[in-house]
Amino acid sequence: MSSTKFGKNEFIACCGSTKFAEQMVADGPFLTYNEAVIAANNIWFNKVDVNGWLEAFAAHPQIGQNSSAAAHKTSANWSKGEQSTARATATDSTLQELHEWNFRYMQKFGFVFLICASGRTTPEILSELKRRFSNRPIVEFENAAQEQMKITELRLQKLFSNKEVSTSTQVQATASDVTKADDRLTILGGHLTTPLTTSDAKSSPITTRVRPPITTHVLDVAQGCPAAGIEVMLEMYHTNKVVPVFGNAEKDNWIFHGSSTTDKDGRSGQLMKVVDDLSPGLYRISFNTGKYNPHGFFPFVSVVFVVKESQKNEHFHVPLLLSPFSFSTYRGS
Repeated sequence: MSSTKFGKNEFIACCGSTKFAEQMVADGPFLTYNEAVIAANNIWFNKVDVNGWLEAFAAHPQIGQNSSAAAHKTSANWSKGEQSTARATATDSTLQELHEWNFRYMQKFGFVFLICASGRTTPEILSELKRRFSNRPIVEFENAAQEQMKITELRLQKLFSNKEVSTSTQVQATASDVTKADDRLTILGGHLTTPLTTSDAKSSPITTRVRPPITTHVLDVAQGCPAAGIEVMLEMYHTNKVVPVFGNAEKDNWIFHGSSTTDKDGRSGQLMKVVDDLSPGLYRISFNTGKYNPHGFFPFVSVVFVVKESQKNEHFHVPLLLSPFSFSTYRGS
C-alpha cells in the first residue's frame, strides 16, 4: 500500500496549529487514515504547547458566525459545512442568544467556544455552551482541546476521502506514545488557574481528576461525523482469576462497571466513577455496533486493554473509529 503525503497547509486546515502541521509533515507520510489519526493525537496532546493550542482555537470562527474570517480557505469551507445543521436550525432569537453567550465565554476563558458542531442543532450547541460556561478554566481548556481533536479527526478523514481507508480491524498506539494526562493538566494548570482551596477541613476528600479515568467516543469514518446512539459497556476482568490469554476467553469472569449511549457528539456518558487511583488490571469496552450498522460486518466490537500498576493515575481514552466493514482504535488522552 502506497503512503499518502500531505503538506503543511493541508494539516493547518485540519487543525490550525503551525506546530501541529509541521510535526505531522515530519512524522508522515502515512499509509492510512488510521495511522494519521494516531499520530495526530500523539502530536496534539503531547508535543503541541499551550500557545499551539490557542493558535488552533483562534483559527475557528465563533459558532453561528460566518467562517470568512478563518485563516485558511479550506478550513473556512469545512467550518461552514460543519455548522450547516446549526445554521439550518437557527432563529433570530437563538442566534442573538448564541452571540451573547459566545461573548461571555470569550470574556471568561480568553478563547473561542469550541465544539464539534457537525450534525448538532443551534439549541443543542447553545445548551452545551451554557453548561460548559460554569467550568473552571483548566477544565474548559482541556474540553476545548478534546473538541479540537475531534474536529481534526473529521477533517483528516476528508483529506483521505479519495484514498483507500485502511481495512485493518484494529490499530493500537503503544503506551509510550502518550504522555500522562495528569501531567499535561498540571502543566496547563500553571498557565491557566491556581489550585482550589477549601476552608472546611472536615469536608470529604476531593479527587484531583475532573473526569472518569476511562472514557471513549465513537467516530463514524464512513460518514465523517460522530456516531450517536451506540450502546457502550465497560467491564473489568475478575482480579482473583488468572488473566486470560489468547484462545481462552473466560467469558464468565468479567465484572460489569457501567454502560451508556453515545450522544450527538459521539461521546459516551460516564462508564465508571471519578476516582484518583484506577484499579490495575484488564478492562474491556464493548460497542453495540450491530444496532448502529444493521447491515455492517460487526455485530459488536470489544476492545480489551491492560492498566498497569504504574499507570493507575493516568487517563485512558479509548476511542472507536468505525465504518461498516472496518474499525480501529488507539489509546488517546
